[in-house]
Amino acid sequence: MSVLDKLRTQKLLSFTLMLFTLAVGIVIGTLINSGVKAAKDNPAAPGATPLVIPNPVELSNAFTSIAKQVEPSVVNISTTYLPKAPSRTRLNRRGQQVQPPDEEDGQDNGGMEDFFNRFFGGNPFGNGAPGQSGRRDQALGSGVVVDKAGYILTNNHVVDKADRIQVKFMDDPREYDAKVVGVDPPTDLAVIRVEGKANVAPAKIGNSDAVQVGDWCMAIGSPFGFQATVTAGIISAKERDIPGETSQYQHFLQTDAAINPGNSGGPLLNLRGEVVGINTAIASTSRGYQGIGFALPVNTAAMVYNDIIKNGKVTRGSIGITYSSDPSQYLPLLKAFGATEGVFVQSVAPGGPAEKAGLKEGDIIVGVNGKPVRSGGDLVNTVVVTPVGTPVDLVVMRSGKKENHKVVVGDIAQIFPERFAGATDKESGKTEVGPTSFGMQIQNLTDARRQSLNLEEKGGVLVQSVEPDSFLTTSVCGRA
Repeated sequence: MSVLDKLRTQKLLSFTLMLFTLAVGIVIGTLINSGVKAAKDNPAAPGATPLVIPNPVELSNAFTSIAKQVEPSVVNISTTYLPKAPSRTRLNRRGQQVQPPDEEDGQDNGGMEDFFNRFFGGNPFGNGAPGQSGRRDQALGSGVVVDKAGYILTNNHVVDKADRIQVKFMDDPREYDAKVVGVDPPTDLAVIRVEGKANVAPAKIGNSDAVQVGDWCMAIGSPFGFQATVTAGIISAKERDIPGETSQYQHFLQTDAAINPGNSGGPLLNLRGEVVGINTAIASTSRGYQGIGFALPVNTAAMVYNDIIKNGKVTRGSIGITYSSDPSQYLPLLKAFGATEGVFVQSVAPGGPAEKAGLKEGDIIVGVNGKPVRSGGDLVNTVVVTPVGTPVDLVVMRSGKKENHKVVVGDIAQIFPERFAGATDKESGKTEVGPTSFGMQIQNLTDARRQSLNLEEKGGVLVQSVEPDSFLTTSVCGRA
């Protein structure tokens, strides 16, 4: 065999081997592909369809636009209460024990105890007023900006007797100190002001008289400290009265929008993004949301706010009478005196406007300023907003005959001081409190000590120690 034939034979063998190898590879690849396909055809969850994420599309609605519009106007309010030393019992001139005005019946915290017992099942500060626990207390609430100058509406019980008030705005990590401009305990409202915050966005004020039962509404606040929480519901009822000494000034909007502790002071909004109420309380057996929340109508809040920013307090009118608001009591009296509706005068304040105008016990007031009076609310709503010194025209039934009386409205705090003068004292900050502990020990500087410290200034005290986690360490010294 020639060399050329050998080369041809070798080339043929190599080509044959290459074809064989290729064929084997194809067979192996086919088997592997079949195995993968078999695995795909038998997934871990047979019959399941893979989820597909759609392209992001903004599904805007009324609630979304309202939240974006109003959230910058809603603030988180945190309050700090310094430890208060127990107030000492004083002796009067006769040697009898007396309590300071703010400790009637042992302990009083501006109505906070009664408020939380009625609506939350207990006081978050325990027994006694904030700061009386022996340690620094803190609480949270909400508020709504109503003026670009930094004025904020909130509840009185959110800031009542607080030693420090701090406000936090949405998308702003800073906390701004705030000062109380004025408070109104009868409506549980307070006005505070923040300075140093630029571009404050006030919320729009609506008309709560236009609200109807069944209307959609939204609540924004900081429940349990979760800032800018938005909830929605409907107006469940109007003119809802809650039993209490100040119920004649609080005729609430009731809503099923979720309101929880921390929502107090935040706004209740209509679908135009207007404030129609200030969230104030809930009815609950669990201290949490159970579908019944109460907001003070913004029309009432606006009147209180306007009085506070003008005078620093709220002055209410009175004609100096008392009456029963319990139908089981006043309806039989009206019937006995020949009337079907009106206000039965149970007593007349001595020297008050009604007595000066000739009203007597047993009279039935059936009209005021040309409008019929069907209940005590009709009379009170007119009188309390009438400026002190302004006369009102009353129609009175006496012995079956109608009489007209012109009564000059007086200041309710002066006519009934035992019941309403206390609120004026609280508004003006004249209540007595125990000494405050700032969390430090001090001593007077002697001349020798002053010389050793190379101090030339006179006066001053020496700080011996600062207690850890006291108000002083967080507000003055700071922490790294």
